[in-house]
Amino acid sequence: MKRSDLFFALPSAIPSLPTPRFINLRGSESLEHETGSIACELTQGLTAQAAALPPKFFYNTLGSKLFEAITVLDEYYPTRTEAGIFQAASPQIAGALAQAGLNHPCLIDLGAGNCAKALSLMPVIRPRQYVPVDISTDFLRDAAGQVQNSFPALDIVGVGMDFSADLRLPDEVQLHDRVYFYPGSSLGNFQPAQALAFLRNMADKAQGKARGLLLGIDLVKDTATLQAAYDDALGVTAAFNKNLLRNVNELLAADFDVRQWKHVALFNTAQSRIEMHLEALSDLTVTWPGHSRPFLAGERIHTESSYKYTVESMTALLTQAGFSQVRQWTDPQQWFAVFWAAA
Repeated sequence: MKRSDLFFALPSAIPSLPTPRFINLRGSESLEHETGSIACELTQGLTAQAAALPPKFFYNTLGSKLFEAITVLDEYYPTRTEAGIFQAASPQIAGALAQAGLNHPCLIDLGAGNCAKALSLMPVIRPRQYVPVDISTDFLRDAAGQVQNSFPALDIVGVGMDFSADLRLPDEVQLHDRVYFYPGSSLGNFQPAQALAFLRNMADKAQGKARGLLLGIDLVKDTATLQAAYDDALGVTAAFNKNLLRNVNELLAADFDVRQWKHVALFNTAQSRIEMHLEALSDLTVTWPGHSRPFLAGERIHTESSYKYTVESMTALLTQAGFSQVRQWTDPQQWFAVFWAAA
């Protein structure tokens, strides 16, 4: 059976409107307000005593493509390890969804990127509707179109939005049988308290309305392996990190010179997290409308934290957030885990 044949037998599988439909919540009449909010958020981060920038701003079009390149690097084990787990555990994952009565759910793919991970799981999850969500709207539009080519009868609603701030989806997304898909250990970018709040919003009956969650999580392991995954020999991750400054220049009309900064990645054992920083190579000053910030040589901007969990700590977090029937599958080395949880 071809993948594209999978959905022709579904009741009401062919939507009444041409798909993929695309809803850009970042391009609505609130754009001026959002632009001001982004400027405020970036300014607060840059003027803080310890400067920091939110990792969601990695993902402009170039940043999304650079991250796609990172996922195929030898050092970056999470993507291939997670894919191996999905492949090996697909019968059990299908069984978990069936046990929850989710035969043809609405699959909501958070941080969808190129949609490749969801694409490989379509025969397992068999969704009636697919909702890729990403902050990089142009990149998402192209990716959603490629999924439609593979599954012509599937109803696809692409949503451009910052889901880290709000999980309320547009009316075009079906309300029932929602299964959230959040792979790649992206939940690790949240601080633990923020991760708990995010998961609670997902399970909330008034906001996320989740019936289930399929989640990929990177596990604690030796420091050398962790740090190499975020500081590859080719320097792709360094380019990805520095591109954040180019995006800030565009969003904030700032004057960062990426040549004046170096990429730093380290594992903070006490907080069980990988940290990425950009370190000033010399004394310098960055300016943007109405503001400036001096940096001394060696001073850093914290650009990402990626928390690493144990199976036990993530199970506890999901339970605390209101999920139940938690199941997990790992690779033979126990480097990565895929969780299923019902809500």
